[in-house]
Amino acid sequence: DGAGDPAAAFPSMRDAGLDVAALTDHAIRGAAVEGTGLGGTPWIGLDRAGWRRTGELADAHDRPGEFTAIRGFEWSHPRVGHVNAWFTDDFTDVATHPGMDELYAWLTQDGRRDGVRGATGLAGFNHPGREDGRFAGFRYSAAATEQLVSLEMFNRGDDYLFKGVAAGGTSPLVACLNAGWRTGLLGVSDEHTDNWGLQPGTGRGGLWVIEHSRAGVAEALRARRFFATRVAGLRVDATAGGMRMGSVLRHRQGSVEFIVDVDGGPSWIGRPLQLQVLRPDTPLPAVADVVEIRCGDVARFTVPMTIEDGHWTVLRLADPDTPDNAQAPLDHPANNHAIAYTSPWFLQPS
Repeated sequence: DGAGDPAAAFPSMRDAGLDVAALTDHAIRGAAVEGTGLGGTPWIGLDRAGWRRTGELADAHDRPGEFTAIRGFEWSHPRVGHVNAWFTDDFTDVATHPGMDELYAWLTQDGRRDGVRGATGLAGFNHPGREDGRFAGFRYSAAATEQLVSLEMFNRGDDYLFKGVAAGGTSPLVACLNAGWRTGLLGVSDEHTDNWGLQPGTGRGGLWVIEHSRAGVAEALRARRFFATRVAGLRVDATAGGMRMGSVLRHRQGSVEFIVDVDGGPSWIGRPLQLQVLRPDTPLPAVADVVEIRCGDVARFTVPMTIEDGHWTVLRLADPDTPDNAQAPLDHPANNHAIAYTSPWFLQPS
């Protein structure tokens, strides 16, 4: 859904220093339309010709070990919400599958690549809370849990932790995870211009992959082994109780040791940062602890935690000296500028 020629998108993103990139045009009413694949019909969105062309462009620019190019689509409902899907052989749209239950049914039945479980199509909740329907209130689908891998915390330049709270709503992070979803946390540029990959301060994701390929990216997404940021080149690695972000943490009560490594390159060495340990509460997550760290140092700290207080925890990395611009309550400990979010750890009794 960006401006310009899609053929220029992957080269632009690679030149901007991205290792992985996806094209995910709006899918509204074009799944049953052959079309031209040339765009210009936003009320239809992605059509059959455009889907084929997106795949051809991704295949032409995919270089295992160097640059991973992915075809996807964005199911785009104006009231319910937008959902990205990747690694599917086909696409659907709002006209064909008009609600979340229908979309989940398609994803779990038809959205599997060649019917092979190991190559299951994956999806994520986009800019959560921007549309009032909030994905039917984040109504949980056990069948789709494995494939719904991400929740955007950064979209373009916006932090979604506090989205809708000032109007009496619940934080999208709380609403999603408390509903039972086990999503990782992602940042996305959602680029609508022809400046692909070059906008500073926009959302992006950091992936911990076992190989630089489509298979490696899909495996990291399924494992929720990724983090959200809006800083180019930032590296965030973290464990809780010896488990990496996105993992199940076997823990009932007592102290949990966190180990966090943050690196932003030479200019960030020694920069003071703040880690906030987020835990379930409503309408906003509780902040169980605030830890001051310096970039380049490996931080180690323990936090008392009981599963009775909730089944997930997230680390929010922030600049302690920059105010938040996302309508955060003034007295909330996370009322400062977010730099990154780890994917959650999901507590289960040991």
